[in-house]
Amino acid sequence: MKQYFAHETAVVDEGCEIGEGTKIWHFSHVMSNCKLGKNCNLGQNVVVSPEVVLGNNVKVQNNVSIYTGVTCDDDVFLGPSMVFTNVTNPRSAVNRRGQYSRTHVGKGASIGANATIVCGHDIGAFAFIGAGSVVTKNIPAYALVVGNPARQIGWMSEYGHRLEFNDQGLAICPESGDQYKLSENGVSKVEA
Repeated sequence: MKQYFAHETAVVDEGCEIGEGTKIWHFSHVMSNCKLGKNCNLGQNVVVSPEVVLGNNVKVQNNVSIYTGVTCDDDVFLGPSMVFTNVTNPRSAVNRRGQYSRTHVGKGASIGANATIVCGHDIGAFAFIGAGSVVTKNIPAYALVVGNPARQIGWMSEYGHRLEFNDQGLAICPESGDQYKLSENGVSKVEA
């Protein structure tokens, strides 16, 4: 018995694993051999290409294309009309199937509306990609990036607040109260 919801206009191909509580909305297409975790939400007109892997609680907004080679960890947010690519040098007359570059999105990361993630670049856990950004390199965990090409302008907490570090390299999230440490290796959450 199916333990997920798919709208009557959605298409789910053979060989997919879809977790309990996941919802697939109007005019979306989940292609063969995808793995979608529990409690995911795929908005209208979403395309999930073959062999894509999404963790639990991934939110995919309307008009998103997730191409073969993409994996997302738990709690990832993919904003409206954002897109992943999977070939660095596409040509209509040249078949590059089987040469897809991989892109991994870490736990809790958010990618804003209309952003583009150029293939072969990973997004770190809890990173925040601003709307309309074009990512052309790896993004570290907790980084806040904006623009075309995307450049880092700060750091974000796990609750999505910009972090302001003191002279000791410490910052506190105003919503959660969690503490973060800035070092030459990036940002890490200070465990209580």
